[in-house]
Amino acid sequence: MTVPQHGVLRRVLAGGLSVHPVGIGGWAIGGPDSNLGLPMGWSTADDTASRHGLDTAYSLGANLIDTADVYGHGHSERIIGDFAATVPRSTLVLSSKVGYFRGTAAHPYLPSAMRRQLETSLENLRTDHLDIYFFHNANFGPGDRYLEAAVEQMHDFQHQGLITAIGMRGPHRFAIERVTIPKEQREDKYARFAHLAQAIRPDYLAARFNALTPPPTGGRPDIFALAASIGASVLINKPLAQGLLTGKYAPARPPAFGDGDHRQRKAWFAPDALAVIQQGLAPLRERFGEAPGDLTRTALKYCLQQTDNAAVLVGFTRPEQVAENLTATGDPLSADDLAFIRRTAGRLQQALDSRSEVFLDEKSPA
Repeated sequence: MTVPQHGVLRRVLAGGLSVHPVGIGGWAIGGPDSNLGLPMGWSTADDTASRHGLDTAYSLGANLIDTADVYGHGHSERIIGDFAATVPRSTLVLSSKVGYFRGTAAHPYLPSAMRRQLETSLENLRTDHLDIYFFHNANFGPGDRYLEAAVEQMHDFQHQGLITAIGMRGPHRFAIERVTIPKEQREDKYARFAHLAQAIRPDYLAARFNALTPPPTGGRPDIFALAASIGASVLINKPLAQGLLTGKYAPARPPAFGDGDHRQRKAWFAPDALAVIQQGLAPLRERFGEAPGDLTRTALKYCLQQTDNAAVLVGFTRPEQVAENLTATGDPLSADDLAFIRRTAGRLQQALDSRSEVFLDEKSPA
């Protein structure tokens, strides 16, 4: 449910955590980086701007901040920790993740490795507990060798008061599989996600969702129905499709990303794809406004109105983006608006799919 608290809207999610509907995603502020031999960071980050953005978010009522141990290999956590040390801990909901960085361990989900990573995350974030701790990927070793012990370790963290709630990311394919396993040989990530959700029974699901996300096929429940079936809440990531739904990228001036930026590998940022996106967004501009801020608010409202049992996580590299994002909780979209967005985005998705096989790749932000 969405309720006002001290003049600021809050949603009460799993475990009684009270959060602003728009949370802060900490991936981008980790800066450029690589992991598993792949670029996985953001070359456009600036530490001073990141810190100002966190201050801005807090001043506007945001209290949910999500990060991961692998975002800048601790850099994102440390920037957030420096900020968190300046405000009362009870006013924040801090979330981090484990599973994409194994260090020298045989596997990141070895209980001993998980304990070391949590200890480091707590130190980086300058706190004695996390409100949510996520399993960051679905690779629990051959035959799920580490799954049972990893789940037991999470529950032990809860019993020790080191974490409040357990989270799980997905549906998600382990990053290295996208470049090492042919598409036709890859496991069904949705079936895998549903299986793990039942085995882990998390309090939170972190899932990619935005206006470009097509309705589920084959009788599958959508992420919100699946969450409801296990009593979990949802943290929606990539609600703006990494900025593509804001219309800020022009095909005549395609973005240039530096070393260590994962967007270098994404075909949707190429000029031909940006031209398709620009044309596909035209009906939304006509109906909701020409400015990127108009499309930003529309895209975030679309996500937030799927269910009250969710919050969106929006990354940033500039403080002004934070202020823009946090104005998305105003007047709701009408039922006609929501249907119009779904139809328009559906046509855009089909246009992208029809242009090239590359737009069907798992790397796309839909």
